[in-house]
Amino acid sequence: MSKASTDTIPFLDGKLLIAMPGMGDPRFDKAVVFICAHSPEGAMGLIINKPAHALKFDDLMTQLGIDWDGELPSPPVHHGGPVEHGRGFVLHSRDYDSEGSSMKIGDDFGMTATLDILTDIALGKGPKRALLALGYTGWAPGQLEAELQANGWLIADVDTELVFAAKDADKWQGAIEALGIDPRMLSSEGGRA
Repeated sequence: MSKASTDTIPFLDGKLLIAMPGMGDPRFDKAVVFICAHSPEGAMGLIINKPAHALKFDDLMTQLGIDWDGELPSPPVHHGGPVEHGRGFVLHSRDYDSEGSSMKIGDDFGMTATLDILTDIALGKGPKRALLALGYTGWAPGQLEAELQANGWLIADVDTELVFAAKDADKWQGAIEALGIDPRMLSSEGGRA
């Protein structure tokens, strides 16, 4: 990819990617991805609207040997993407910070990928809002830019209510409608001027 093509797309840390219809990859059908990091070295994000139906938070805590009584609110467990399914990431509100382990993403979000946050959640010391993702979505240098230029994704500002409070089944449509677009009017074909 030429330097000029990477300069046309700003870094997308803290933005949402909304999969366009007809993307061609069933893993991302109607996916909404929160971008945690984007640089010339590539990009990393978490799918925020694909629940991991086979695994509940209580089961995960048991597997990890973390005492959990189930009385406290538990974050939903999602399929974060096709890379490293066995690795967990917690996307959370900025009221939580695990020293040296939490990555700040914009003003409203953090991401922590250590067991400390799960232990803190079990003790009632975790973030007020959180979403647990197993695996992540990753792009090699220039790959995300190429997918954007090929009309694979829409870019949107992040809405904390959409990330943490909306029903997973409603997030894709809600993200598109927040852009002022009727999802029925989307086409999988991109135009060129």
